[in-house]
Amino acid sequence: MRTYLVVIDETPEARAALHYAAVRAIRLGRTVEIVALIPPQEFVNWAAVEATFEEEAQLRAEAAVAQAAGELVEATGVHPKIVVKRGDPVKMVREAIDESENIAGIMLGAAAEGPPGPLVAHFAGSVAGQLPCPVIIVPGALSFEELERLG
Repeated sequence: MRTYLVVIDETPEARAALHYAAVRAIRLGRTVEIVALIPPQEFVNWAAVEATFEEEAQLRAEAAVAQAAGELVEATGVHPKIVVKRGDPVKMVREAIDESENIAGIMLGAAAEGPPGPLVAHFAGSVAGQLPCPVIIVPGALSFEELERLG
């Protein structure tokens, strides 16, 4: 079954992208895969402190994806697949794309104000023409109701 890949974090634009992906998945008979990214931590001289930082980042990412998945199920009934990846966000998204033959599109939320965000800038930029699937940029300023009308 074809899948929409959604990168999730704690931002409102990520929630908008996830909601839009669910609306599209329902209408087209597709599924949703949520990818929570844990960016690499800055190096700390003390291993115990670094391990604590990494554990906290892992827990934040897992909490964000669990909350987003719960909201998605409650609002739309769509049960997403959840993946948590650690490392450079661009590389991890590309890895998630490459690991699946069934990606129908990447849903990325663009910030409502200011720059769209690093993932949007990267995947909608110079590499967009080389991807194996479309990049769908969801404006972070749209409400869930507006997204449902567009879906």
